[in-house]
Amino acid sequence: MSLNEALKRARKEAKVTQSQAAQAANVSLSMYQFYEYGRNEPTASVLIALADYFDVSLDYLVGRSDVAERR
Repeated sequence: MSLNEALKRARKEAKVTQSQAAQAANVSLSMYQFYEYGRNEPTASVLIALADYFDVSLDYLVGRSDVAERR
């Protein structure tokens, strides 16, 4: 699974909007949308913020694991 697909999956499973996810990652809505559309890749700090917000592991968030491994 690609990074953009994994981001979208995690967000939908958390039942949050793109706007809420963007706010949690401290990025603009358009930047977050670029992540989900595969036009840009988030920095490590953004990925960590999103993993914390969605309460999933980084491996799950970036599509390296199908197990959320919630903390």
